[in-house]
Order: sequence, then C-alpha cells, then structure tokens
Amino acid sequence: MKEIKLFLGPQHPGMHGNSSIHMYVDGDIIQKSYLLPGMLHRGFEKSMERRTWMNNIALIPRICVPEPDPNEMVFASNIEALAGIEVPERGHWIRMLILEMARLSAHLMAFGGIGGPTGLYTAMYWSQADRDRILTIFEEITGHRVYHMYIVAGGVRKDLPKGIEKKILAFLDDLEKRLPDYEDLVLNNPTVQARTVDQIMLSAEAVWEMGVTGIGMRSATGEAYDLRKVTPYARYDQVEFDVPTATYSDAHTRLTLKYREMYQIIRIIRQVLDMMPAGRVREKALDGSALRWAVPAGQVYTAVEASRGEYGYYTVSTGGTMPYRVAVRGASFPQATLGVEKYLPGHRIDDAALWFDTMGVCSPEIDR
Repeated sequence: MKEIKLFLGPQHPGMHGNSSIHMYVDGDIIQKSYLLPGMLHRGFEKSMERRTWMNNIALIPRICVPEPDPNEMVFASNIEALAGIEVPERGHWIRMLILEMARLSAHLMAFGGIGGPTGLYTAMYWSQADRDRILTIFEEITGHRVYHMYIVAGGVRKDLPKGIEKKILAFLDDLEKRLPDYEDLVLNNPTVQARTVDQIMLSAEAVWEMGVTGIGMRSATGEAYDLRKVTPYARYDQVEFDVPTATYSDAHTRLTLKYREMYQIIRIIRQVLDMMPAGRVREKALDGSALRWAVPAGQVYTAVEASRGEYGYYTVSTGGTMPYRVAVRGASFPQATLGVEKYLPGHRIDDAALWFDTMGVCSPEIDR
C-alpha cells in the first residue's frame, strides 16, 4: 500500500482538545506523526507580558480549559512570592477546595472522555452530567462556570457563599455512591479493555526521557511523586490522602489511576470542609489600584500538582506594572510533542485519540 497522510482533529469527535495530529500511515498503522497545536488558544506567554498583573487574571485560565484553576494558583503564588504577601489561613483552605474541585472535574471529563474514541457514549454522558454539577457549584462560589478568576494575589476574591458546604457534600455523597457504576461501565467494559489493556504503553525509560509527571509517571514508575506531598502548598500537609501508583503503564492502568484518584479527591475535599477555619479570605496585595500594581523586581518559579502533573509558571518582574517574562511549564507538553512524534508511531490510527485521553493532553499548554 502507498503511504498516505491523514489528519486527526481538531474537529474529529474522537479527538481531545483543539490540536491536530498529522499522521503518515501504511494501512491502519501510523508510520510517522507530529502534532500541530494552536488551533484556538495560543501565544499566552507573550500576551501576558503585554498586560498588567491584574489583567492577566482573566487571560491565564484559558491555557487549560478543563482545569483552569491551577493557572490562577501558580500566577497568584508568583506575585505573592515576589511581593512578600502572606495569604490568610482561610484563604489557603478555600484555595485547596477550588483546586480539588477542579481536579475532580478534569478527571471526570478525561475518564468519561474515553467514550468518544471507543463508542461508549454512556460514559461520556454520565461524566459530563456530573462535571456540570461541579460547574454549577463553581458558578455559585465564583460567579462563573468555567473561567473563575477566583484565586488572586493575597487569597481568593470573595468568601464562600452561605450554605455551599452542604451542596458540595451532597454532590460528593451522590458521586461516591455511583463511582462503582463508573468502574463497571468503563474499566470492566470488554470493549474498553480490548482497546486499552496492554495497549499504548508508556515505559519508565520514556517517562524519564520526556520528563513526564503526574499519572503518566506514577503509573509507569511506581513513584508516588505528587507536589502536594513532595513540596506541599496551601495546606496540603494538613490533610490525609494517598497517591495511587502502578508499575505497568498501559492505557487501562492510567485510566484506573484516574478513577482511584477521584476517591482521594473526595477524601481531601471532605477534610477541607471539616477543618476550614473562619477569618479573612484575602490579604491586601499591593498599594494603589490593582490595574497599576508594580510588583517588586525578581524572578520565581511556582508549581502545583494539576490533574496532568507538575504545572508551573516561571515569572520575571523588573518592578513594573506588567510581567517582564512568563514561561509556562505545561504538564502535558512532553506527551503531546515528543511523545506523539517518537512513541505514537507503530500504533493504529484509532489509538491516537486514546493516547491523548489517557496521557491527559491539554492542547493550549503546548502552543502557549
């Protein structure tokens, strides 16, 4: 057969995100492949250097739409480190609540997203419905469903609305009761197993070569490397949770770790709501109008554990009203670039979408 070129995405219903994978195939086997990102969200770093510190709060969540809040956290943490700002205790705990709700939302989208490329649309419908309930909670807390602009320098923008704790707990109780149904539907599904068990492997050598973090690393190496444990931020050192690991990283194992992590997220959120102190939620960041903040000169790197792994910002300030330089460490960058070029060839065409889903690729992190 003659080698032909095919395009997967960005409009393909099985594709995850706004990217396109260009594939040269022989029959249904991929011979060469590379990623073409930047189909929608792109150029964030330079855009941030042309906006004031506060203006960037509305821009940065778009670097990863399914899980925008880590962007707010690392950017706010960088400003706080440069300006010497101390976050109030209640502000730390509310930040943890927001970050874990965002992680749960992202895991639900990825876990149910396996239904697109496998034809298991029930999983997609279930997970999107549950994710939508989280977005409704976000809307009540922040005023926005997707991009929240809630975690800001000095803490959070406003306190939690009265009675929201009961709504969150009611949702968690219902979701935890139904998680075994997700396991039966997805993990124990013969079609999903045929497509994921012993398929789309990620070896420990590839993890260290590419710099993969998060579930990709923990499933291949057995290392419980999680920034919430290794370098705790907010108040993660005051809550108890486990970091699921494995030593055989096929697509099914990575999917299983996402499932197991959802139980741990629920466990963390319950502790956060139980232990959250009263008090102020935000410390005054800098003097004067927020649109004219002059952040002290310096450079800093801050990272958090996103659903996809280590997610960080390296920020340089010259003491002006805008960042001088910003570099984003996208957690899914290695899997989406070098991974697609070096490790996707040899797989079948229909495995490409599964690679994106189980590797946790978030497209705007690449051409940012």
